[in-house]
Amino acid sequence: MAGERDGRTGNGSAALICWMNGELKQSDELRISPFDHGFLYGLGFFETFRTYNGTIFLFDLHMQRLRTALAEYRINMSYTDSEIKQAVYLLYVQNGCEDGYFRLNVSAGVHDIGLAPMDYEKPNVLIFQKPLVLPPAHTEKDGVWLQTKRSEPESSQRHKSHQYANNVKGRLELSSLQKLEGLFVTKEGFVAEGITSNIFWVKQGVLYTPSLETGILPGTTRAFVLELVDELGIASEEGFFLPQELDSAEEMFVTNAIQEIVPIRSAGSNEYLGNRGPVYQRLHTSYQQAVNRMKVSDQ
Repeated sequence: MAGERDGRTGNGSAALICWMNGELKQSDELRISPFDHGFLYGLGFFETFRTYNGTIFLFDLHMQRLRTALAEYRINMSYTDSEIKQAVYLLYVQNGCEDGYFRLNVSAGVHDIGLAPMDYEKPNVLIFQKPLVLPPAHTEKDGVWLQTKRSEPESSQRHKSHQYANNVKGRLELSSLQKLEGLFVTKEGFVAEGITSNIFWVKQGVLYTPSLETGILPGTTRAFVLELVDELGIASEEGFFLPQELDSAEEMFVTNAIQEIVPIRSAGSNEYLGNRGPVYQRLHTSYQQAVNRMKVSDQ
């Protein structure tokens, strides 16, 4: 419980209760074998959830994306979506009924050294919670075009995998992720995505975002924002775009499951409307209304 967090995590913060392979454990008691293929070969996938009153927003979209990746790499996670959802809620209660950032990790599991020509039947499944430390609503960021190019996905669709070195390398170019978001382009020079986000911009009333065919992650929040765009009757276009095409944009924002919709006030030498952007404001309002409807329906 909240008053019983007397352990310490590796970064010096109070230990939290985590869920691993169906059991509750203190975060400083977690152990995974070095022979887990998630460690040896980076074979693992994860999802990050944000809860509102203990309920995960867009849970089904997250799990569909995760299960697509697991199926492609023959990782047989035995837990149902309902069991994962219950585990998250259990952690929410055990950690003091505080909404937070929850991460579900599925690591391939222990096998002999060498690539396994078989299914992974016993993956390690871990869920942990991190406190939400978010700025006030409508807080702006500045975009930075990265020198690091976005790597190509290893599959026809990019998965949210443990192979995160490309993102880490991009992050090393920034002094802060609180105030900045790094913006990737592909090796061909097309706008791709942020280090931890998907990218949108608005020009003459039309909303633009890179196509999934550029190799970007199919973000759950990205997909939901595109649904909101259709509901609001905002014209939109997905495609291959060069950074110069943002020179004449009026608005820019990025999305992810934890920070929701984040207005961008500048990128390179370009300045945008930031949180004053009318399309951003409409989408932010609709997003919050959807969250509030979920809260009501879950009571």
